[in-house]
Formats: sequence, structure tokens, C-alpha cells
Amino acid sequence: MVFRLAKSFTASLSMAGALASAMLFMAPVQAQDSPMSLADRVARLEQQQQNLDQTRGNQVNQVQQMQSQMRDMQGQIEELQHQLQQLQEQSKAQYTDADSRLGRLEKGASANPAPAAGSSAPAPAAPAAASTAAPANAATSPAPPAAPAESAAQKTAALNAYNAAFKSLKGGDYVSSSRGFREFIEKYPNDALTPNAFYWLGESYYATTNYQVAVEAFKHLLSQYPQSDKAPDATLKLGYSQLEMKQTDAGMSTLKSVATKYPNSNAAKLAQERLRRLSQQSSH
Repeated sequence: MVFRLAKSFTASLSMAGALASAMLFMAPVQAQDSPMSLADRVARLEQQQQNLDQTRGNQVNQVQQMQSQMRDMQGQIEELQHQLQQLQEQSKAQYTDADSRLGRLEKGASANPAPAAGSSAPAPAAPAAASTAAPANAATSPAPPAAPAESAAQKTAALNAYNAAFKSLKGGDYVSSSRGFREFIEKYPNDALTPNAFYWLGESYYATTNYQVAVEAFKHLLSQYPQSDKAPDATLKLGYSQLEMKQTDAGMSTLKSVATKYPNSNAAKLAQERLRRLSQQSSH
């Protein structure tokens, strides 16, 4: 009986030792595997988050760069549109001016076909009267036709000078153009083309970015020849010049006056379009 108890106790001790050994062996393994696996997962998640943040940052930078490029392109497009409008306006104004000049020349030719040459023909008829007064009358009668002949020559010279300056303008030689129009104005201040000369003088200076002198030319035209056909265009270009000189308030006020004073003109449409673009730029 005592022997069986001792044997059973010994077996129990052996089994307990085996279990203890097994537990001691498994505990380090579990303690080693579990924390490392968790650390790996945390590290992997952190790396994924860093990669995601970097990707998002790159995408944000790309979007910002694209937006900046789009703004630059929009500004270039608006500038090109402005230059195109200026070229269209200048071309139309040139054709209009040429048509008006041709119209005036045609009217002048039809109103005075050739009486200047014929007017001298009646002079020999005066000596037909056999009296002592006839030679005196014959001597004084040629004097009146001299004035129209001189006036016609002056008009021809004025027109040639104007055309030469205008040709320089069309050819892009703005220095020669401005010099030609200045000389025309000084030499023929009362000619019918003088208001137009002031306008094209302003255009010559505007094309060379000499905006202050262009403003003076346009203002002179508007003050001295307010009824001129060039008044709407001169007012428009006066506003453009003021804007180029960074006189924004004055320029916008001038452009608004174009639509008020000349509502049915092409200049009014261009002024409204420029005001619209200015309003869009200020809102951005």
C-alpha cells in the first residue's frame, strides 16, 4: 500500500515536471513571437501611411502647378485677344479713313470737273471791245482765278503729305509716321484732314508705347474737334492709354464715357468688352 502511494506520487511528480518543462519552453516562444508580429504590423502600417501622405503631397503639388500654368495661359490668351482686337480696330479704322478720303476726292472731282482750265479761256474775249478801257480790264481779269488755283495746289500738297504719313503708319514705321503727321498738322492746321492727323498721330505714339504723348494727341482732338468722326475712336484709345499708364480709375471712366457718348459706335462695343475683362480680372 505504501509502495503504491509512493509510486503514484512519483508519477505525479514526473508528470508535473514534464508539464512545467513544456510550459517553460512554450512561454518564451509565445513571448517572442507575439510582440514582434505586432511591431511588424505597426511598422508596416506606418510605412504605408507615410507613402500615402507623400503621394497625396505630390498630387497636391501637381495640381497647384497645373493651376498656376492655367492662370498663366489664361493671361496670355487675354493678352493675345487684346492685341487681336487692337489690330482689328486699327485695320478697320484705316479702311474707314481711306474710304472717307476717297469719297471726299470723288465728291471734289464731280463738283469741280475742270473749270479751272476753262476759266482762263474767256479772258481773250475781253479785248473784243474796241475801247481804251478794254486793255485795262484784260490786264486785271486774270487775277481772280489765281486764288482757286493756289488753293487746289495746296490741297493736293496737303493730301500728299497726309498720305505719306499714313503709308508709314500702315508699314509699321511709327517714327516716320508720327513725324509726318506732326509736320502735316503744323503746315496745314486748317485742313479737313487735320482731325484725322491728330488721331493717327496718337496711334503712332500708342503703338510705340509712348502713352503720355498719345494721351495729349487724343485729348487735343477731342477738345478741338469734338464733332470729328474720329472722336469715338480717340476716346476709346484715350482710355486704353490711361490703362496702360496704370491710371485704372481714369481709364475705366473714359471707357464708360465711350458707351455713353457714342452708344451705337464700334468703339462703344470695344470699350464695353474691355470693361468686362477688367471686371473679371479684378474678381479673381
